[in-house]
Formats: sequence, C-alpha cells, structure tokens
Amino acid sequence: MRPFEYVRAADVGQAVAMVSADSNASFLAGGTTQLDLMKDGVLGPERLVDITRLPLGGITHSGSAIRVGALTTMEELAADPVVVERLPFVREALLLGASTQLRNMATIGGNLLQRARCRYFRDPTVAACNKRAPGSGCAAITGFARMHAILGTSEHCIALHASDVAVPLAALDALVHVQGVNGPRSIPLTEFHLPPGNTPHIENVLQHGELITAVEVPLLPEGARSHYLKVRDRVSYEFALTSAGAALMMEDGIIREARVALGGVGTIPWRAWGAEDVLRGAAARRDTFRAAADVALEGARTHPGTAFKVDLAKRTLVRTLEIVAGAES
Repeated sequence: MRPFEYVRAADVGQAVAMVSADSNASFLAGGTTQLDLMKDGVLGPERLVDITRLPLGGITHSGSAIRVGALTTMEELAADPVVVERLPFVREALLLGASTQLRNMATIGGNLLQRARCRYFRDPTVAACNKRAPGSGCAAITGFARMHAILGTSEHCIALHASDVAVPLAALDALVHVQGVNGPRSIPLTEFHLPPGNTPHIENVLQHGELITAVEVPLLPEGARSHYLKVRDRVSYEFALTSAGAALMMEDGIIREARVALGGVGTIPWRAWGAEDVLRGAAARRDTFRAAADVALEGARTHPGTAFKVDLAKRTLVRTLEIVAGAES
C-alpha cells in the first residue's frame, strides 16, 4: 500500500470541503472495500477523510417512509422493527448479503458505493480493465466471466454490481440524499448508478466530493407481500449468481401493483420495469410470472461462461413471485 494522509472530519461540511478540494482524496467509512483495494494496489488515494464519527447514522420513521443515515450499518437496518414488519425483502437481502461480522461494519452508504467484484478489475497485474485504466480493454469479455453481468453491459465492460440490498431498494424507488459543496440534492436510486456505456470508470452520478448522507426508503403498503431470493454457489456468504426482489399488492388473486428488481445479472441494480408492466392487472399464476420473467431478461447479452444466467435468472424471478403470491403449484 502506498503512503497516504489520514484526516478525521469534524462535520459533514468539512468532510465535503476537504475531499472536493483534493482530486486525490477519498472518504473512509466502514472501509472494507476501500482498504482492500488500496492494499491490492487498485486504488491509491493520497488522503483519506474519515467520516465514521459524523452524525450520519440512525433510522427515523414517518408514516410512509424511513430515512436511513448513510453510516447506519447493515445489521442495524436489518434489526429495525419497521423494516422487519413493513420491508421484509429489504431485511432478507441484508441478512443474505454478508456475515454478521461484516454486517456490523458495512454501512448502507458504502454498500451502495461498493466497487465491482470483477476479478480483472481487482487484479492490477491484468492490464486490460476499462474501469481501472480507461481505454485498455476488458479482459472479462474474452476471459472467464461466470460471475459477470448480462444486462446493461457494453463492449467496454461487463462487470457486475454485487449489492444485495440495492435490489429491493431499487424496486422501492429509494431516494439517495447527498451533500456537496453546492448544497444538498436527492437522487432516485434507479438513476444513481450508471451502466458502463463508453465510460465504465464512471459508476455513479456523484460529483467528486459529494457525500451520501441518507437513503430514504418508501414503505410497502399494508398488506403487501415481498421476498428476496438469492441463488449462489454456496449457502455461506457468497455473491449472487442471480437474485430477485419482488413485492406484490394483490386483491382477489389479481396483482394490483408490483415492484421487481434483479441482482447478480446487471451492471447496475436492475429494476425490471417491463416485468412490472406484465404483472400489473394480471392473475397471480405461473404463466403470468413466466411471461414477466421473459420480459425482464429481454436484451440480455451473454459471453462465454454467462449464458446459463439467462434461464437461471428467469427461474429465480418466477420462484420469487410464486413465494410472494403463495402459489406453490
């Protein structure tokens, strides 16, 4: 690891000012990804601004939403009584996302900002990585890509967004609150992450020095049912091959409202808008769910090693919807 300066910010304004004024500065929170990448030589900030002692934790409740401070840990959010009762698929995604030890360290803001788990991005001895070195190519496209994305990819990058909790949060239209030198702003989570396109190294819409301060999560209506299903190589804390988060509001066997998002398949947390359109107003039965899954995976682009994900993702979504609807047939 290269030498760096460590600074502890006294307040949000100071933290934002210090990072905004220095192109080689970064924020430090839970640190599990940032420090790992620094040790591996992938990232090399010259200054780390520690925000862990800023008043950015805690969960506040209103009648229709919760506001989650960016430094709230995954474990704290999973244990919140309102989340348990009104947002069960958020809780399920949190508990499936990491070990207890990591959940007690990892923050919600940091989870949304975690860097790609692509093996080629994280290995600086691999020259071809457009995320790490723009214009150098993408080793994953011609290499071993089993854990990579099939939706939202480009010829420049197929790296997967690995967050579990971002999947139900995207389905819920969560809002990301940020603070920058020009003041606060709020960004829909579905617009926060950027697909790679021609600029894989730009992963979200944050300006340098902008800091996530909170995430606002709308509550599901009373009576809604939800589930998060994660398919992986092993049960113990592995990244998703495919996952699905779904919430349904039903009346007399008819789906009145649906929210669906996919994980393990997209370069960003993948909101399945088309699947929601298929489900809305339709009968809650398997043929409906299969039609929704077909639409959700339209446009999938596979590479050697990822073709299996198309069918697996469809089956993951169908099973998730069956569980939510209570349709076991």
